[in-house]
Amino acid sequence: MRRFILLIFLCCLTLGISAQTAKEEIFENIHLSAANHYAYPDPDFKKTPPPSGYKPFYLSHYARHGSRYRVNPNDYKEPLRILCEAEKDGALTELGKNALNLIDSLARMAKDRYGELTPLGARQHRGIAKRMYENFPEVFQGVAAVDARSTVVIRCILSMMAECLQLQSMNPKLQIKNDASYYDMYYMNNEDDYFRKQRKTDEVLAAKQAFRKEHLHPERLMKSLFNSQDYVKWKVDADKLMSYLFELAVIMQNHDTDIELYSLFTKEECYDMWLLNNANWYIDYGPSPLTKGKMPYLEANLLENILNTADTCIVKKENNVTLRFGHESCVLPLACLLELGDCAYQTTDLNSLAEVWRNYKIFPMACNIQFVFYRKKGSDDILVKILLNEQEMKLPVESTFAPYYHWKDVETYYRNKLAAFRK
Repeated sequence: MRRFILLIFLCCLTLGISAQTAKEEIFENIHLSAANHYAYPDPDFKKTPPPSGYKPFYLSHYARHGSRYRVNPNDYKEPLRILCEAEKDGALTELGKNALNLIDSLARMAKDRYGELTPLGARQHRGIAKRMYENFPEVFQGVAAVDARSTVVIRCILSMMAECLQLQSMNPKLQIKNDASYYDMYYMNNEDDYFRKQRKTDEVLAAKQAFRKEHLHPERLMKSLFNSQDYVKWKVDADKLMSYLFELAVIMQNHDTDIELYSLFTKEECYDMWLLNNANWYIDYGPSPLTKGKMPYLEANLLENILNTADTCIVKKENNVTLRFGHESCVLPLACLLELGDCAYQTTDLNSLAEVWRNYKIFPMACNIQFVFYRKKGSDDILVKILLNEQEMKLPVESTFAPYYHWKDVETYYRNKLAAFRK
């Protein structure tokens, strides 16, 4: 008995040691500080076998496009303009001049490619498709129908094509249909004034400003880039420049290049910048009480589409696949609406948010949510498991064999949730 108690104690101790804080994770892998610009990581997941006799027959997913250039041209042009002007005024240090040269290279590389998919982004989706096929081969057997839809944004369309071409190469018999239409945008990338207004209340703006003041400290960086702090006070918005430079630093992991800007920042600064990003996404798209916990319902139409399409495909005799391609601003609230793992965690304390809720775990480039459906010969019972970035997720319903759940329980829970919101 004493040995048993000691074993439990040692296991708990080991788990406690291995559980890292967000700060420890970011210090270990600085690329995590990129948040939604974190390049899709190599999946390291366990695959729990289904209950005896159950085999996959239908897969449904919503995926974000893969790695891309920054969308806003000013993200490149503004820091370049500020540093070019400072160079003309003789105000840059050697580090500042080096930073200017690097940013000039980045701006030239990105010219007329703002928001476009990078080669890495295409590879990410080919890899995801390949693993879907290998992990659930029964779904893709024979002449299985693949219905693939994208938002009308080119990086999403190209991500869709990368996955579909990979699947077709693995089984030329697949019947693949591709579409990208404004007709589907009401559920593929929904936004309306109700949700916009939740982000603009006095309470929300005050909370963001206070948190920003606590964690945005550009003084050290400005001293390293400029040889005159009087010049900085006179001509530079230090907060904005630091943000611009950090945005360029984090995007570079999405390109096949050795150019890097992370070395401009300390690890503490990277962590602080991530904290700001994490809090903003939590408030604007997550279950934050500051936005009344309503923001996940941005994806009510998407969830309803997933439920309805699943019901249609389940009754078919043939295996089916439904693929949807969009944006992180949809994946994040959908994951929170589904209550995957800790995604639906709520707190009013932004300083403790990172202890549980970490956005880089939810929506890196090419992030995806997969619903995998199983059935057993001679049984009408349908099982489902949900993967977030290929990781098996805990759902908000009871199950004796999680991560597998009875579809009737899962569907009932989510339909009731949607109905309560729409009352």
